[in-house]
Amino acid sequence: MGLDIRTPIGLMFSIFGALLVAYGLLTRGSEIYARSGGYNINLDWGVVLLVFGGVMLWLGRRGVSSSRS
Repeated sequence: MGLDIRTPIGLMFSIFGALLVAYGLLTRGSEIYARSGGYNINLDWGVVLLVFGGVMLWLGRRGVSSSRS
């Protein structure tokens, strides 16, 4: 079997992270962040999800290459 569960999970988190980062950048300085004290939580958590997704993709690729050896 060549499917590692880390690859689709990493892809999913990377896509969600990219969407949140894009939304956070497009709505920067908007009044929707007034309730959170001006803190852009979408941008911050988007970056966290992108990093997590990247790590999962990297681990998935690393696991596939080492199992073929």
